Amino acid sequence: MNYLKEIETQPANFQRYKKLTPEIWQQTIELAKKAQGKKVIHINSTQLGGGVSELLRSQIPLERSLGVDSRWFIIKAPSRFFKITKEIHNLLQGESGILDESEENFYLKWLDDKIAPSFKKLISQERPDIVIIHDPQPLPLIDYFSERTIPILRLHIDLSAPNPNILKFFQPLIKKYTLVILSHAIYRPAWLPAEKSRIIRPAINPFTTKNHPMKKSEAKRILNLYGIKTDQPIVSQVSRFDPWKDPLGTYQAYRLAKNKIPHLQLILAGLRQAKDDPEAREIFRKVKKQAGGDPDVFLFFNPAKLKGISNDLFINAIYTASAVIIQKSTKEGFGLTVTEAMWKAKAVIGGQTKGLALQIKHGKNGYLVSSPEQLAKYILRLLPNRPLRKTLGRAAHQTVKNKFLLSHLILDHFKIYAQS
Repeated sequence: MNYLKEIETQPANFQRYKKLTPEIWQQTIELAKKAQGKKVIHINSTQLGGGVSELLRSQIPLERSLGVDSRWFIIKAPSRFFKITKEIHNLLQGESGILDESEENFYLKWLDDKIAPSFKKLISQERPDIVIIHDPQPLPLIDYFSERTIPILRLHIDLSAPNPNILKFFQPLIKKYTLVILSHAIYRPAWLPAEKSRIIRPAINPFTTKNHPMKKSEAKRILNLYGIKTDQPIVSQVSRFDPWKDPLGTYQAYRLAKNKIPHLQLILAGLRQAKDDPEAREIFRKVKKQAGGDPDVFLFFNPAKLKGISNDLFINAIYTASAVIIQKSTKEGFGLTVTEAMWKAKAVIGGQTKGLALQIKHGKNGYLVSSPEQLAKYILRLLPNRPLRKTLGRAAHQTVKNKFLLSHLILDHFKIYAQS
C-alpha cells in the first residue's frame, strides 16, 4: 500500500501578480530562469484545513507556472498518529509535559514501517532535486533521503518558547536537514546555525474566492441565511477551535463588550476540515458550553451547517460584514486569517504573539492584546468609531500588499531553488 497521496492542484499564472507587485514579479521571473526544470516535492500531513494546506494549494501551481516541476504529497496515517502529532505540535509551542514511550514509538514506527518505504520509492522513481518537509508530522523522513536530493524542513509553528524535552527529541533530526525554513528569526533554536536557516513569511493568494472583493449586500445575504443580524454590530474570529487560538478568551471579551453594546454579535468560525487536528471537537464543545445558548453567539464547526455555501464564500462574507476581526491567539507561528482580514481592509485585533506581531503594528494597522479585558477595551474603541476602523483597515491592506502576498513567498522560494 502507498502511504503517500499526491494532491492535484488547479493551474495558476504568476502573470497575475505583475500589476500588484511589479518589482517582486520581475525579480522572480529572472530567478525562475535559473530554476527551470528543477524537481521539487512538498510533503505535509493534510490537504484540507489549516494554513499549510492553504499555502500549498496556491504555491504549487505558481511554482509550476514558472517552470519548476513542483508536486504535493500528503502522508496517510490513522487517527492515533495525528493525535500524537497534535500533542507534538502543542509541546513545540511550549505546552508542558512529555511524549510517553508508547506515543514516541508509535509515531516513529508508523513513519519507519509505513510511510518511509513509500517515500523511498517516490524518491527513487522521481529523483527530485529538493524535498520540502512541512512541520513535525513527516519530519523523521530525513533518515530516508537519497544523496542527490536536498532535504529542506519548513516549520510553520511558533518556536519562540518550545518545551525543551520535545525540542531535544527532534534536535538530531532537525540538524540533518540542509536548510530549515522558519517564519520568524526568533524561532531559530540556538543550536541551529544561522546559515542553515532561512526566514520566509507565509502569504495569501489574493485571487481566491475567500479573498476576492465582495459586495456588502452579498455578504449580508449569506450571513442572514444563518440567522445573523447584519443590521447589528458583528465581531468575528475565523480560526480552528484550538487552545492556542483562545476562542474562550474571545468569547469572554465579547461578554465584557456586550455589557456596553447590548446588540453585539459574535461569530466564531472554525470549520473542521483538517484530519490532523483531533483536538478541535473538544475545544468546540467547551466554547459551546460557555456560550450557553446565547442567541447572539454563532458557532460554526461542522461544514455541513453551511447548507451548500462554500467554505471560502462563507468566510469572505464574515470578513466583509464584520466590523472587527479578532485573532486572540496565545501562540501563533503566523496568522493567515489575520492577513486575509487585513487584505480586506478590516480593523483587526490580534493576540500578543511573535507571529502576529510580524503583521500587526499596534495602533498603526490594528491592535495587539494579551487579555480578554484588553480585547474588550479595543472592541469598544473600534465599534463606535468608523473613521478609525477605516484608517486602520487601509493601513492593514497596504501592509499585506507590501509584505504578505503570495508573490513575495514565491520569490523567497525561488531564491532557494535557483541556488540549489
